[in-house]
Amino acid sequence: MQGKKIVLVAACALVDADGRVLLAQRPEGKPLAGLWEFPGGKVESGETPEETLIRELEEELGIRTKVACLAPLTFASHGYDDFHLLMPLYICRRYEGFAEGREGQAIKWVRPKALRDYAMPPADEPLIPFLMDLL
Repeated sequence: MQGKKIVLVAACALVDADGRVLLAQRPEGKPLAGLWEFPGGKVESGETPEETLIRELEEELGIRTKVACLAPLTFASHGYDDFHLLMPLYICRRYEGFAEGREGQAIKWVRPKALRDYAMPPADEPLIPFLMDLL
């Protein structure tokens, strides 16, 4: 029996000094456009999830951080129609720069208790309680 392809995506709960979490809106033209998600991206061949987040946070948001500032929090395992997503979620409180949507995406800093007010991809939703408990 052939299983679905497993796609490894790293995500980051970027937390500001006020305890808010950054969400980015998926742009038009991408799958799940319009939904809000934790920033991150596909782990490329030869990359660790931490290296992926360092690269993606810089490319997407203009934020610079280091491996030592990324702490694993939890993960999501979610089956979509044509692949299975495995997504470790890291928390990051130490970074340099000011977040801006460098790829045209909207971003918002959201209080953990308000995260459920934003439509999110199915894989992101189960991560919310972990952030609510922590922050």
